Amino acid sequence: MSVPWTVVLPVKPFAVGKSRLALWAGTRRAALAGAFYADTLDAVLAAATVGLVVVVTDEPLAAARAAASGALPLADRPRSGLNAAALHGASYARALAPAAPVAVLAADLPALRPAELDRVLTSAARHPRAFLADHTGRGTTVLTAAAGQPLRPAFEGPSQRNHRLGGAQELAGVHAPSVRLDVDTVDDLRLAEQLGLGPHTDRALSVPGPGVRTPTAPAGFGGADR
Repeated sequence: MSVPWTVVLPVKPFAVGKSRLALWAGTRRAALAGAFYADTLDAVLAAATVGLVVVVTDEPLAAARAAASGALPLADRPRSGLNAAALHGASYARALAPAAPVAVLAADLPALRPAELDRVLTSAARHPRAFLADHTGRGTTVLTAAAGQPLRPAFEGPSQRNHRLGGAQELAGVHAPSVRLDVDTVDDLRLAEQLGLGPHTDRALSVPGPGVRTPTAPAGFGGADR
């Protein structure tokens, strides 16, 4: 039997997250960031391949939800960005479960499906280090490392290119649209709505405020992966 994965979720304070949604979301920005995280966390905890979840955050609401859900909250130290948070969480996770492979996952996947995450992690388990590009082909939503392997996160900038050049195996053939769809813009949110939003995000969007809920996904999205 394979060793269950440890998943690390770095989470920004909700008030400063999702800056590209600010003009559209207005006062709902923090609530949406929190909802994206809640749906991501619930889906990760429901994945059959996941044994432990570590949430790296200085957001009190995110830490409280993690603790209440059975995940482990960890203060974001030294507050030096996403790569530092990923390394901090991975180090903590490996101290708790040294034989487990580690995956760092974006925390803004409001359409995430547990079965699709299982598919990604099962594929990643065949490689010492691996990553999944986001739906744009430029970013990264999942970075993995087997037990004993360095993580080497390079999320800032063109991270798909950074991780590929850093020696990680790209999981290009894995069909997992919900795992690729991190939401940073209104267009991303429309795509996520077409895939099917999690209940927390769906409720957050139902609160009266700016924005519209009449999205149309580009033709072909959700078909063959990149």
